[in-house]
Amino acid sequence: MDEILQLASEVAKPFEGLVLKAYHDPVGYPTQGYGRLLSRTPWEPLDKWPDIDEHTAEEWLQQDMRKAVRATLRLCPNVESPYQLAAIADFTFNCGAGNLEISTLRRKANRGDPTASDEFLKWVFARGVKLPGLVKRRKAEKVMYDNGSN
Repeated sequence: MDEILQLASEVAKPFEGLVLKAYHDPVGYPTQGYGRLLSRTPWEPLDKWPDIDEHTAEEWLQQDMRKAVRATLRLCPNVESPYQLAAIADFTFNCGAGNLEISTLRRKANRGDPTASDEFLKWVFARGVKLPGLVKRRKAEKVMYDNGSN
């Protein structure tokens, strides 16, 4: 699990970025650190969350990514490659375990379908808007997943 956690965190960090002040993500959710969701209430005022330090951001990332890895391992029991699991774990960290559970990505990965990684590229929209950052992130996940099949 530690290898998967490390690999997935390495993918997540550049896309999430480190922000020590609370901010609204592209769809309005209060967020902080390396993408920690603070509330499910869009556009909630940010003044209720104090600034954090880098150490706290790292701890939060490890906690949140560990949950994503556990969900990935539970939902993708037939995937064995640490690189493929890490790519799926980053997807889970970003999109949520519920979305992984209902995804064709999960079904194809569990079947060992060689086209599974193409499914990452379909998850690039936030509230109906195609986000360039999500396009880049999904491509990075696809590359990691494909490298894990070699």
